Amino acid sequence: MSVASARTVDSGTLQSFSANLLQAGGFAPEHAAQTADLLVWANLRGADSHGVLRIPRYVEMVELGIINPKPQLRFVSEFGATAVLDADRAPGAAGMIMAAEKAMTLAPVSGIGWCSARNITHAGAVGYFAHRVSRAGLIGIVMTASKPLMIYAGSRAEGVSTNPIAIAAPTGNPERPILLDMSTAAVALGKIMAARDAGKSIPPGWGVDANGADTTDPKKVTAVLPMAGPKGSGLSLMIEILSSLLVANPIISASLNGAGDAPFNGLVLAIDPRAFGEREAFIKAVDQLGEDIKGLPPASENSDVYLPGERGFAELEKRAREGIPLAPGTLSRLVELAMKQSIEVPDSFR
Repeated sequence: MSVASARTVDSGTLQSFSANLLQAGGFAPEHAAQTADLLVWANLRGADSHGVLRIPRYVEMVELGIINPKPQLRFVSEFGATAVLDADRAPGAAGMIMAAEKAMTLAPVSGIGWCSARNITHAGAVGYFAHRVSRAGLIGIVMTASKPLMIYAGSRAEGVSTNPIAIAAPTGNPERPILLDMSTAAVALGKIMAARDAGKSIPPGWGVDANGADTTDPKKVTAVLPMAGPKGSGLSLMIEILSSLLVANPIISASLNGAGDAPFNGLVLAIDPRAFGEREAFIKAVDQLGEDIKGLPPASENSDVYLPGERGFAELEKRAREGIPLAPGTLSRLVELAMKQSIEVPDSFR
C-alpha cells in the first residue's frame, strides 16, 4: 500500500496505532504506551519533528541493539535530594518518566529533587517531562545529552550535540505552564527529518552538507549548526557536563576519542516553590508576569505576543479537535512498517 497524500488522523487512533507498532517492534507494552504518548504529545503541539515519524527508527534501534527492549531500570545511588537512575538503554520515554517521578518525590521533602538518568536512549521532546513536573505545581527543568550531531562553533567538525533544555513554570492552569522547550542547535534535527518527509527545502543556516557547506536540501544535511553560534555550542557543552560527566558516562569525549557512541543521558530537576515561600503566591506571580508580557504592544498589527510554549498549547487544542496532519513520507513509512509487522492499518491512514 502506498500513501500519496497527507492525512489528518485522530490523536487517539494515532496513539493506539503507534503503541501497537512499537510493541510489535519489541517494546514492552508499558514502554510502548509511554513512548506513544510522548510522540503524539509532540505531534499535537505541532512539533512533528519529535512525533511519530520517529517510530521506524525506534524499531530499527531495537533491531540494532541500541534500545534494550527488556531493560532493568534501577537506582544506583541516592544522596540527599539527588538520585541516579541507570536506565540500561531503555526507551528514552521510560527512563525519563522514571527520573521525573523520582525528582517529583524528592522535591517536597528537600525543596529540590534532582534525578540523573544515565544510559537512556533518544528521549524525544523534553518539554513533555518538564510539563509532567509542572502539573504537580513544581518547576521542572529537563536536559538530555547525546552523541555529536552539531558543529562546534569555530570548528569544521561535529563536536557537540543538539542537546535540548526545557523549563516549565506552573500557572493557574496545570495544563498550560509557561514552557520553554528548545534545542541548542539552530534547529532540531527532527525538523530536518520532517522537511525531508514533507518533500520541502529548509532555510539557510540550519545545516551543512558533507563538504561543510550550508545547504537547503534536507537530504544532504550531515550536521546541524548551533543556535547563536558559540552560545548554542557552549550551552550544549555544559549540558554534556551536567548530564553525562556528572554520572561518569561521557558521550562527546568517548566519540571524539574513538571509543564509539555511548548511550544517552538526561536529568530532571523538580523545584518545590514552597521551599521559597507560598506556592499559591508564586503561581499567581507567574500568571501576573504572563499577563504583563502578553500586554506588551505587538511588533505589528497582525502579530501577537506569545509566552514560551503558548503557540504549542494552542495548536494542541486545535489538533485535539480537528486531528493531527501527517506528512506523506511519515504516513508511508508507518504504513510500510505496519504491513511488515502484520499490524492492522487504521482506515484513516488509507
